[in-house]
Amino acid sequence: MVDISKHYPGVIANQNIHLSLAKGEILALLGENGAGKSTLVKMIYGVTQPTTGRLIYQGEPLIIKSPNQAKKLGIGMVFQHFSVFETLTVTENIALGISPDILKKIPCLKSKINELSKRFDLKVDPQRYVHSLSIGERQRVEILRCLVQDVKLLILDEPTSVLTPQEVTGLFNVLKQLASQGCSILFISHKLKEVTELCDRAIILRGGQISGKCIPKDETPTSIAKMMVGDETLLSEQYPKNYSEQVSLSTSNLTVKTDHPFACGLKDINLKMHAGEIIGVAGVAGNGQDELLAALSGENNQLPKNVIHINNQAVGNLNTAQRRKLGMAYVPTERLGQGAVPDMSLEDNTLLTLKHKSMTQFGIILKHKIQTLC
Repeated sequence: MVDISKHYPGVIANQNIHLSLAKGEILALLGENGAGKSTLVKMIYGVTQPTTGRLIYQGEPLIIKSPNQAKKLGIGMVFQHFSVFETLTVTENIALGISPDILKKIPCLKSKINELSKRFDLKVDPQRYVHSLSIGERQRVEILRCLVQDVKLLILDEPTSVLTPQEVTGLFNVLKQLASQGCSILFISHKLKEVTELCDRAIILRGGQISGKCIPKDETPTSIAKMMVGDETLLSEQYPKNYSEQVSLSTSNLTVKTDHPFACGLKDINLKMHAGEIIGVAGVAGNGQDELLAALSGENNQLPKNVIHINNQAVGNLNTAQRRKLGMAYVPTERLGQGAVPDMSLEDNTLLTLKHKSMTQFGIILKHKIQTLC
């Protein structure tokens, strides 16, 4: 990338970016939210076009006008939010994601998927339906879709944000194997320990501009974080704790049965959470975490009233909105669609869940209060 800039009305997303990536290299692209990382990689993948500057790929200046063109050039991208159809099989999903020209050159796509799956130890069954796969397995489907197209440059946007530690280890083994075979990898992540373990080089973005470069293995997560946020920002793992004996959330023999063949029910879950306490729920994906959170948040409110208590009030049969009024908030795994409406503004999304908190009066939206909050 030579002197690449991307301007939107009122916003400079990227400014004068110079970036190079060698064959077989794993390059980390780091920065805070809003630093311009996703905009930058979308220009490489043809999702958007640079305002100024040049892209040079394998020694040739290029204008990449679409993802289809990028795929034909051997550029693959795994987005943070996976592009898969849950009611289709792995093979059908991969077939939909590659161009007809490439598909014609593959005698048997199912056999090709099996071959690549074994070679890179991805452990994906081409005949399984996507809705039966864990988050980590769905990500492997996205990677397989790139491998089928003989990928030469692989871009990964926050690939480990929803993976278990075991799945992260498996992903890194795949990426190291790909790099050893000459594939270049551009890796976006906020998890700096992973960056120091995996990446050969790192470029740091701040405010849409390159603010630093480093060799991750020669740095610590703290030193890289300071490059991302600035030396003046205090970085500390210490914080004041305000633990009390008051029980803010509790469950009593919480049991959830499921008719879904691939879901995991709950049996006799008893927990107590005190005010000021942080509790972790650990486990490999698909072992009841989703069902537990659905029960606690109110998405599943078809439960006996007394199995869940918030501040000593029985809420097992209350819905999400009713529990929200009692002070419970829930940030779901699926941020788009479940956690937020992508086509609506931040203000409108805020209003969806905070209309009871003085954001409206006599049926009229109080815009100034929403703007102050946002």
